[in-house]
Amino acid sequence: MCEQALVAAAKQGQAEAFGALCQPLARKLIQSAQRITRNREDAEDALQDAFLSAFIHIKNFDGRSSFFTWLTRIAINSALMKLRKKRSSREILIGAGELGANGVGWDVPDHSANPEKLYAQREEERILREAVRDLRPTIRQAVEFQLQELSMEETAAMTGVSLTAAKG
Repeated sequence: MCEQALVAAAKQGQAEAFGALCQPLARKLIQSAQRITRNREDAEDALQDAFLSAFIHIKNFDGRSSFFTWLTRIAINSALMKLRKKRSSREILIGAGELGANGVGWDVPDHSANPEKLYAQREEERILREAVRDLRPTIRQAVEFQLQELSMEETAAMTGVSLTAAKG
């Protein structure tokens, strides 16, 4: 079938006709996309996006240029879009063959807090709260003021006791 007949069939929704139009062009299009993205995987993704976009918008193809030219422009735009998206995302390229300290795979540091230390800290806080709760009211009030980082003078004034008693 000629290009015009395949385009007409593709415009009517025939996926086989669209596939027949795109299949012979795929190798050249992937090379064009790879020259832009400088990465085979990104070029393949861009071409996939280009095919999808072309299939969706095939009804807008008016035939002023060849189908190859129209599809190439879509593929180039898709590859450029991949570059823009990649530029805005933070990716770190890890060289192939690098091994971690243990000689297997990559060592990825875990920056999250140590669960054992977090548990111990929560347990200490719980014990401290219980101990403070069990104090006499005036002593508990003085301790709470100290935990709020008030000075001894402020603590004594707020609890209504002498400075010596607040220190005691």
